[in-house]
Parts: sequence; structure tokens; C-alpha cells
Amino acid sequence: MTPLVPKVMTPKIIEIELKRLVGMHLTMSLANNRTGELWRKLMPRRNEITDPLTADLYSLQVYSSTHFSNFQLTNEFEKWALMEVANFDHLPEGMETFLLPGGLYAVFDYQGLSNDPTVFQYIFTNWLPNSDYLLDTRPHFEILGEKYKNNDPASEEQIWIPIKPK
Repeated sequence: MTPLVPKVMTPKIIEIELKRLVGMHLTMSLANNRTGELWRKLMPRRNEITDPLTADLYSLQVYSSTHFSNFQLTNEFEKWALMEVANFDHLPEGMETFLLPGGLYAVFDYQGLSNDPTVFQYIFTNWLPNSDYLLDTRPHFEILGEKYKNNDPASEEQIWIPIKPK
């Protein structure tokens, strides 16, 4: 059976400035996915984060430089649950700061289940190799805005993939 291929997705190419984020992180792998545990820690406390720039949540991954070239389901990475803030003046106890470096991103508007791997298969095996870009080593992230609904096929989010020109 052929896996479902997401609708043809054409990303916006966006350059961002440095962002200040506050939240929590865990080390995990796809084989030992602790995403639910991470969000269960942050969500009851998100209102403690002061000076948020928006109500959007960031689901962010920090991968090693060899994560994708030597890909295995057991490769570990840092997963962060965050909010963007204006400053780091009031850091809630048990939370950490994260400086997201500026740079170029391919931004995909995605609708569907957040645990559906076909969207990432499309991005990394179809769009990226056929684009004018290479994967960069900066963090990857998703912005979960007002239309995000966990475990709902009508959920909407933005997928931000760090890129650099070929």
C-alpha cells in the first residue's frame, strides 16, 4: 500500500532575526519519543511566562550535525516546548531560556495530525532535494498557533526547516 502523500506543499522562504524563547526541554529520540511528557510539563505553567510576544507555542528540535546523514530512529536530540518573549527579565522557576539564531527557513503550512511522518518524508525526500537549498544545522521548529489542535486531522501548524543556498 502506498503511503498517503501530503498535498503539494510550496514553502515560503523566510529570513528571521534572533528570537528569545522560554520553556522546557527533554532529550529524546523518535524511538523513545517523550514529546507528550514535555508538553504536559509546560502547558499547566505556560501562563507563568511573562512578556510573551504572542500566544503561539514553539515545538523546537536541536539535532546534532550528523543526525540526518546517519539517520536512525534511536538518534537522540533535544526537544523544546517554548514561547517567544520580549526579554529574559523574569524566568519562571524550572524553565530555561533559548536563543534561536536568525537565518533562512523554509516555512510549510501544514494541516493534519502532528504525528503523521508523511509531511516530513515529503519535505526531506522530495522538496529539499529538488529545491535550491541545503539543510542547515540550526534548530528546526513548529509554530503551534490558534488553529493547532492536538491529535486532530483539522489541526494547522507551521513547520520551519532551516535552510541555506546550495
